[in-house]
Amino acid sequence: MTSGTAGLCAVVLAAGEGRRLRPLTEHVPKALCPVGNVPLLDRALARVAALGFDTPETVAVNACYLGEQVVAHVGRRAHLSVEPGSPLGTSGGVARLRDWIDGRGVLVGNADAYLADPHAAPGPDIARLLAGWGGDTVRLLGLPLDHDEVGAFSRHRFAGFSLLPWRYVRDLPADPAELVRTVWRPAEAAGQLEVVPFGGTFLDTGTPRDYLAANLHAAGGGSLIDADARVTGACERAVVGAGAVVAGAVRDAVVWPGGRVAAGERLTMAVRVGRELTVPAGPPLA
Repeated sequence: MTSGTAGLCAVVLAAGEGRRLRPLTEHVPKALCPVGNVPLLDRALARVAALGFDTPETVAVNACYLGEQVVAHVGRRAHLSVEPGSPLGTSGGVARLRDWIDGRGVLVGNADAYLADPHAAPGPDIARLLAGWGGDTVRLLGLPLDHDEVGAFSRHRFAGFSLLPWRYVRDLPADPAELVRTVWRPAEAAGQLEVVPFGGTFLDTGTPRDYLAANLHAAGGGSLIDADARVTGACERAVVGAGAVVAGAVRDAVVWPGGRVAAGERLTMAVRVGRELTVPAGPPLA
């Protein structure tokens, strides 16, 4: 833990069902869907670890939907909070960790947030969110907008991470609710919300279209092929996972680990899982 994160902890929210990403999330929780051949949850944990939150005492992960997969994947890397029944939402998930947070300020990140800044590595790219924080205000990481947008904060779209004072967390009910209603908007109304601009790319990966866009961005405009994949066909702007076999043509697409694209087959603007599941993803975002 660095001096800049003393008295703080981090929570990575990974309990959601990912309904908009179905059928990709019918058997795999959204937090474990790979982007650039790395599970989204691992990206989030690596980002907060680079800020000093890298032990079960300093970082927690919540789980619910297909929670056993999240628990097995996290192992001993973080404190785990498994919500019974249905997910409690971002606010309820944080509230259920109140005893673990125990008086600290908390950096809260969504596991499904894809962030990339060409000028800073993961961790340092969001360090401004913590810099000089006095512990009284609520801070949001925000993607600047050049226009007003419904749900925006001072012409910024929420970019996956927020910083909450203990006094806001202390009284949160462990009921299904979202932080935007229980913390962010009340803090905004009280003049206690600060938006910290994020200078890179942000996607929430919540839809097949955004999920494809995040993967192609992670590939850097080319193709990202795992060393354990076998590719004999053509790949153009594609992400191919470990153990995948590509004998056909893949363009602007993602092939999950173990996926198959047969000879003579063309996979375009889609995600392939296994041999047969193909999820159309629409044109990738510019």
